[in-house]
Amino acid sequence: MRQNNTPLSRFWLGMGILYGATLVFIGWSAYTDRLPDYLGLIPHYDVIGHFFLYGMATFLGQVICQQWRLPLAGLKLPIFPFIFTLITLIDEGLQHLSPVRTFSLLDLTMSLLGIIVGYGLAQRLRGRLGVATRSTVAKDEQGE
Repeated sequence: MRQNNTPLSRFWLGMGILYGATLVFIGWSAYTDRLPDYLGLIPHYDVIGHFFLYGMATFLGQVICQQWRLPLAGLKLPIFPFIFTLITLIDEGLQHLSPVRTFSLLDLTMSLLGIIVGYGLAQRLRGRLGVATRSTVAKDEQGE
């Protein structure tokens, strides 16, 4: 499979790497109790943050990885949302082991809703963002 190496594809990859690093930093800050105090001034910042952080991560991940599918039980699942959902479930489940984090069904729900919305938005905009889709990769391989 030929990779789409356009400037826009490199842009999305760069955005994904930058956002991924930011997300890891935010997670590290939360697990080490180093989130800024001013966040507490925003009502329900944690719930809102779960929705937007996970939604944006899924959007970028799906834009970058949209041509890859994971065959599982007769289905071809989009690889990034599937793996990111597993990581989300494990992370939220393990929070009870942390002295500064707690499991929250509401946080988990908002994370999963963010993943669904991020995936849906990436699918809706596919082909308009300057990255390879399954159809453009197939056309390239056929020499069209």
